Amino acid sequence: MLRSGLYEQVISQALHRELAELPKERKHIEPLDAAEAPQVLSEYVAGAVRAALEAIPEGTHEAESQEARRLELVNAVLDVLAGAREDLGDRAVEGKAERLLQVLSEKDPRLLGGKEARDVPRPETPMASSSLFTGAAREPKLFTEFQREIQSADRIDMLVSFVKWSGLRLIYEDLERFTKRGGQLRVITTSYLGVTEMRAVEALATLPNTHIRISYDTKRTRLHAKTYVFFRETGFTTAYVGSSNLSDAAMSDGLEWNLKLTAMDQGDMLRKIGATFDGYWCSDEFEDYIPEDRGRLAKALRGERMKGVRPDFVFEIRPYPYQQAILEQLRAEREVQGSYRNLVVAATGTGKTVIAAFDYLSFRRSHPGDTCRLLFVAHREEILRQSMLTFQGVLRDVNFGELWVGNHRPERAEHIFASVQTLNVQAIWNRLSADYFDYIVVDEGHHAAADSYGEILRYFAPKVLLGLTATPERMDGRSILPFFNHRIAAQIRLPEAIDRKLLCPFQYFGVSDTVDLDELKWTRGGYDRQELSQIYTLSGAVARNRADHVLMNLEKYASDMDDVKALGFCVSVEHAHFMAEHFCRAGVPSIALDGRSGDEARRSARERLINGDVKVIFTVDLYNEGVDIPELTLPASK
Repeated sequence: MLRSGLYEQVISQALHRELAELPKERKHIEPLDAAEAPQVLSEYVAGAVRAALEAIPEGTHEAESQEARRLELVNAVLDVLAGAREDLGDRAVEGKAERLLQVLSEKDPRLLGGKEARDVPRPETPMASSSLFTGAAREPKLFTEFQREIQSADRIDMLVSFVKWSGLRLIYEDLERFTKRGGQLRVITTSYLGVTEMRAVEALATLPNTHIRISYDTKRTRLHAKTYVFFRETGFTTAYVGSSNLSDAAMSDGLEWNLKLTAMDQGDMLRKIGATFDGYWCSDEFEDYIPEDRGRLAKALRGERMKGVRPDFVFEIRPYPYQQAILEQLRAEREVQGSYRNLVVAATGTGKTVIAAFDYLSFRRSHPGDTCRLLFVAHREEILRQSMLTFQGVLRDVNFGELWVGNHRPERAEHIFASVQTLNVQAIWNRLSADYFDYIVVDEGHHAAADSYGEILRYFAPKVLLGLTATPERMDGRSILPFFNHRIAAQIRLPEAIDRKLLCPFQYFGVSDTVDLDELKWTRGGYDRQELSQIYTLSGAVARNRADHVLMNLEKYASDMDDVKALGFCVSVEHAHFMAEHFCRAGVPSIALDGRSGDEARRSARERLINGDVKVIFTVDLYNEGVDIPELTLPASK
């Protein structure tokens, strides 16, 4: 029985019999439009052929095999069609069912390099049928598909609201090779919101056979379309239409949806995309970009960035759903399993301290009227300060907590954020009862197996012991689990955090070292640090050339050196100071910090980095963990 609703269906004999039973006023039927009939009827026949091919069972003999019977049916259909057009007579499938995937010209340089047609990379997704990208973990990344599409394209059109260097650099070398071999590249973009970056536009403008048109009118023209078209003379043109601008966030790990269309199954759609792009290209709303326009574009981008600046607002901190799930797991461990010594493993950046603060808040609410003495243990003052601020934010109490580290001494000893070194020096277990603290947090809990933590953990018997770490596995093989009932209570590891889009995927740029290290000693799983320091610092031209190489690559991969805020990890104090001085001489303000740097020097360095007065902090044995400097990673616009 036909359901009530909309249809757009060719009427078959079976459907005709059903419709005959309906009165005229309950059905709407129209003849096929003459221009649309070939496409509509071919799709109808294709559906029927596919259903028939899928229904053919496996045969018992080779001559009756599923493959043979399918080819027999297909060729029979083509034989009938050949009666309408003589040139369809050669369309019969030859031999076994095979597909042509690649043809190289006789002068293709890849042949000279020893490669064959089968060695040329191709997109992972089909070239003849459309597909959808949703940013799922197991899908190919959009930029890797683009890299493969570029290699086989003859002409490329890009229509994007924003062009950022973080996204362009992912495919820039591929575009460079494409345009140098004669490929034509056209790019349409805008200055809207000031998100487009000068470096990206200038980089595109240096490519041969490349033309750029930009809209400067952000009041009337707000281009939001994102389309990439890869034209091929073979007819296998592909286009990506969706939500991804040319930025790293949109091209690699964002929750972006992009539909890949192919000329083979969406020919009309591809023709419309091409015509619309050409219409924009010829429109007065977009203007050719040439190097002489740099000042105009820079001014337009700066003007857009100043719009919509909003003041910061104070807001109540709430746990994210995954943090709430961990809090519920901790609650179950205590109330169901009776385990009050628990270890939480959470990837760096997922908010371990926030979880601890909310767990402590829940503990306080379940013990109204009690002091609920807290001891928060870490090994560096920076971690303790950041953690105390987090607790103050969650508890909404700016006076909560006291530091016990360095020159800081607690007055009331009720809610203490203390360094493990101070606790050991003060031999705190000789001054307080084992049950003095109600709630103890051990931050960077992988240190728990160290002797400096062992005495504290073995002596104190709090109502709740909570360990926090991103890396419970220690290089020395010593386990921290005995302190936490030999198990992990709750965890969210790095791969899961990335898969769930809680963290950005790591993006590494491997830069070859210019220094030959073959003659250096290898001890305890690494190069001898003293020898490394010598060659990286005191080897004259070798050290200077290496430092220049580091600086050159920083400038190469950074979107804009004016926005750089970076940490440089060095092998020695001498190396850190050498690098800082070298960068300063090159015009990149930098400073060096090490374990001997005082509290004021560390605070000042962090503030200067955040303010942009310093671009790089070169460090030794600092900032290895527990770092909370959000300005080190700038959010990327799509």
